[in-house]
Amino acid sequence: MNHEVVKAHGTGNDFVVFTDEHGEIPLSADTVVAVCDRHMGLGADGVIRVVRASELPEGRKLTEQDPSVEWFMDYRNADGSIAQMCGNGVRVFVDHMVREGLVELPQGSQLRIGTRAGVRSVARTEGGYAVDMGPWSFIAGEDAREKGSDAVVTTDGLSVPRPGLSISMGNPHTVVALSEEDKLDQLDLRRAPSVSPEPEDGTNVEFVVPVDHDDTEVGRIHMRVFERGVGETYSCGTGACAAAAATRFWGGADAPDRWLVEVPGGVLSVTFVPATDGTEHVVLAGPTRVVARAVLA
Repeated sequence: MNHEVVKAHGTGNDFVVFTDEHGEIPLSADTVVAVCDRHMGLGADGVIRVVRASELPEGRKLTEQDPSVEWFMDYRNADGSIAQMCGNGVRVFVDHMVREGLVELPQGSQLRIGTRAGVRSVARTEGGYAVDMGPWSFIAGEDAREKGSDAVVTTDGLSVPRPGLSISMGNPHTVVALSEEDKLDQLDLRRAPSVSPEPEDGTNVEFVVPVDHDDTEVGRIHMRVFERGVGETYSCGTGACAAAAATRFWGGADAPDRWLVEVPGGVLSVTFVPATDGTEHVVLAGPTRVVARAVLA
């Protein structure tokens, strides 16, 4: 490629990011796999291409709906597959554009960007970026709401299968509640958990443990995640949103609207906000960090 890239992460969820304004650089699955290889490449959970929305069919559809959308996040998982959304990746994507001078985004202002999950609004905050991730929903609909679960999850490190609740954040998630920190620590996520019924396009799987603390206004959970197409990651933005949504639902009407999600790579803030269309949007906030710059040979 002979092209400059940036290695960056959001709470340990790491990406190789590069600007391809006019979509001129081929980005094959084999290239993504080679770049993301942690021994023979740069190593990353995925690759993010910064491209003008007008240069991709998916982006052009969004600009027709919202002319303010100028940039599109073209995101690929480490196995080369195309992903709809990545909450940590959105923050890294916008931070890259700010650093490269592609956009101006003073603290407190917002930017609308295109993703395969739709248009997302990103605000610059004192400690990083906050992303309106759009509405969350039950993948199995009212049946899941009534039963509290819609899947059974089996994974190494758990002696028995556990119930899971499937949540959509523009991409699929299955959240499993555990009762103790020890059970979370003992999980072996080197292999993908088995989810039954098995989703047609796969699912990300989050394991969560509620944390007891004195602040009734803010919920707190610990989370580990297996991302489809990647494996276990230090963090997952959409996964944190899904995990908070499921835990809040299980907690009942008195559960708080703001949650802190502790992942191996740091802490993310998740806030639930009513929207004018009757849905409930999820706002994800957290830091980003640039690790290095490199030129791909």
